[in-house]
Amino acid sequence: MRLNCFIDADNMNQLPEDINMLLSFVNMKLRDEYEDLDELCATLGVEKAWLIDRLATGGFEYNQQQKRFW
Repeated sequence: MRLNCFIDADNMNQLPEDINMLLSFVNMKLRDEYEDLDELCATLGVEKAWLIDRLATGGFEYNQQQKRFW
């Protein structure tokens, strides 16, 4: 895992380490609080590529039309 890709290390504590919990967390935030993945990443202070790569390790891909990871 490339933790050095975080823009703001203080936000690391906001993200669950468990891949399934991370999936649930990100999808909930996308559904309830953010317009898109770019806005979520900017607000949480994480690189979009890191988040996509991290969720890909669990077999999840981002669907831009659905605005969620599957």
